[in-house]
Formats: sequence, structure tokens, C-alpha cells
Amino acid sequence: MKIIIPIILLILSVAGIAIKILLKKNGEFAGTCSSNNPFLKKEEPCQFCGAKPDEKCKKE
Repeated sequence: MKIIIPIILLILSVAGIAIKILLKKNGEFAGTCSSNNPFLKKEEPCQFCGAKPDEKCKKE
């Protein structure tokens, strides 16, 4: 029983993400650049796309 509950929670989490991708326009997540996070205020460019913190993600 101890293993069943975490497995069910994991399945529900993956299903929730899959449903979000299916229902979201173009199936993309918004805000994928962590360096553009206003709470972090990093000065380094995004490791994913090279955008500076005050720029929009170039991969979006």
C-alpha cells in the first residue's frame, strides 16, 4: 500500500502535464528561460537561448 499511493500520484502528475500540453495553444510551456525570471535578476544570458534577463526568450 505504501508504494501504490506514490505511483498513483506520479501517474496523476504526468497526466496533468500531458493534458496541459494538449490544451495549451501550440503545446508549449511559457516562460522556459530561467534567466528571465524577475525574481532571480541574473545578469548572465539564458543557457537555453542566449537571451539577456531583460529580453524575451528567443526560442518562444
